[in-house]
Amino acid sequence: MIEIYTDGACSGNPGSGGWAAIVIGNGPKRALHGKESVTTTNNRMELLAVIKGLEDVPEGVDVTIFSDSKYVVDTMTRNWKRKANNDLWFRLDAEVGKRNVLWEWVRGHQGNKFNEEADTLASSEAQGKFLTHLNQSGKAQMVDVGGKTETQRLAIARGSVLMNRETLLLIKSNSVEKGDVLSVAKIAGVMSAKKTVDLIPLCHAITLDQVSVEMELNEQKNAVDIIATAKTTAKTGVEMEALTAVSVAALTIYDMCKAVDRKMRIDGVRLVKKTGGKSGDFLNED
Repeated sequence: MIEIYTDGACSGNPGSGGWAAIVIGNGPKRALHGKESVTTTNNRMELLAVIKGLEDVPEGVDVTIFSDSKYVVDTMTRNWKRKANNDLWFRLDAEVGKRNVLWEWVRGHQGNKFNEEADTLASSEAQGKFLTHLNQSGKAQMVDVGGKTETQRLAIARGSVLMNRETLLLIKSNSVEKGDVLSVAKIAGVMSAKKTVDLIPLCHAITLDQVSVEMELNEQKNAVDIIATAKTTAKTGVEMEALTAVSVAALTIYDMCKAVDRKMRIDGVRLVKKTGGKSGDFLNED
């Protein structure tokens, strides 16, 4: 007999949702979980948790579903009228029809460790506490942004290249043998932002509205400070493009000056601001 403990959660109802299913039997214990990228309800997540759990086990087996959702259990055992979520009920009926399924209602938060585990996973998914670049099996994946809305997005990143004072003065006077360090680094930063999708494996290809890279000579720190700004109108953000621009601009400065200063250090590359998107604005200024 295979046992499946399921739970669904919603951050706000309706709101962002998460589901989880703990599968015991037919191999090692498995913890399946995921989230909905669109606004959903707690009942839909309860249904989806059972569907996903059943999909994980072979057809024709004996399965007991343990759920703390009377909405699911009583509908399946007492023929409660189905007033909504007909798409998921259809999927659930199809999966149940392929297996011998028993239903057990369990009271939530009463110490059943598998029910508690499912609850924790579902709630974490609903609250966005899982890494989005990992799938329910813990393997790397590209995030599906198909359900998102295109919005205007902006990201600003900063970083510095620390160096000897003599090196900074060479850059300031445009006396570095390889040429105009700041101009070349700016171009390298802009070009790299446009190539981010080719450099970061799980990034999305987006159309950039603008990328700018600015340099400031910081004589107090003996550093070149780099500020990159990226803008787009898209379904996903431009944080990686801004960070890539700063990183490659810094590497270009290092490459052009390494002959005179091999102790240079790239420091403090970070995102300082982002706007747009469902997660809202972010500010991380020093």
